[in-house]
Amino acid sequence: MIPTHTFRVSLAALLLVLSSACATDRQVIDQASSTHDQLEPAVVTDAEMKGYIQDLGKRIVDVAREMHAQDYGPKAHFKEDADWMFSDQVQFHFVNSTTLNAFTTGGEHMYIYTELLKTCKTEDELVAVMAHEYGHIYGRHVQKGMNRQYYSIGGALAAGIGGYALGGKEHGAEYGMMAAGGTLAALQFVGMGFTRDDEAEADELGFDFYVRAGWDPKRFGDFFQALIDKGLDQKSDTTSDHPTLRSRVAAANARAAKLPPEAAQWRKAPVADAARFGAMKQRAEMVGKSMPNDQSLQQAQTLLAAVASCVSPTDMPEQTAAREKIVKAAEAEQKAQESPKP
Repeated sequence: MIPTHTFRVSLAALLLVLSSACATDRQVIDQASSTHDQLEPAVVTDAEMKGYIQDLGKRIVDVAREMHAQDYGPKAHFKEDADWMFSDQVQFHFVNSTTLNAFTTGGEHMYIYTELLKTCKTEDELVAVMAHEYGHIYGRHVQKGMNRQYYSIGGALAAGIGGYALGGKEHGAEYGMMAAGGTLAALQFVGMGFTRDDEAEADELGFDFYVRAGWDPKRFGDFFQALIDKGLDQKSDTTSDHPTLRSRVAAANARAAKLPPEAAQWRKAPVADAARFGAMKQRAEMVGKSMPNDQSLQQAQTLLAAVASCVSPTDMPEQTAAREKIVKAAEAEQKAQESPKP
């Protein structure tokens, strides 16, 4: 069961964002920090894995800092001071989860699921996803998503905390999950707030960071192609809030073909060669099995599984199951609170 009282600090932070009707960087960073507290039991702390992902992330962030100085990026990137996006506080995390996903809460944390690492065939595939997630931060997409959602459900959520039927038959499960706790609400904002344009822009930004940081431009679309090969590109452009995987691969290939001749000079050796990358995938399996399988880890993994997919237009069955589990837990606790005391 996922008790609602464990999420109340995050809920208060979320309502602060909603009440403002315009999410600021500070509010999003604070909310992301509260969310991280709930996900931290699943964060991989193994020194070798942690060092590896931070080395990859540093290359992305360092080149983003250089491009920022050259006024690169959308208008939203320049709405507020962006220095925090390039600080040592910005962290990429491997999280112990069997769900195939990655996401960011828009603040200083980005999460790469170990299942995604194990699915990647090369470092290029892994970094393409990481650069995409950083693109969401650089473009302030979580802030934009929170602002959009404020107008559609923010008022109802603020007025109905503790209620689990705000959305009726169509959105009842989604709103019920939000009422179940602030952390889950924040995670659902990540999935529900992004538009196809946000996702496409994160791909564009991510591609530029990835290429300028030295990875092979022809390999950026490989991970998305792998998902196509798994049969995960079933929705059309008109029925998905993500661009189709095939359109993402086509866009990546088109960008690679248009690179200037000097792009060849940007190439660098990977952080891990093929042998070390393979060993890192094996280490993820070993480390995952060695983590204490206690209630805090199980709760964090349930939250991670419930996050809407940020790499595929199709959610996995375990993501739907995790959301249903949280809704049922919230409903059970609500009934317990409403039962007359003996």
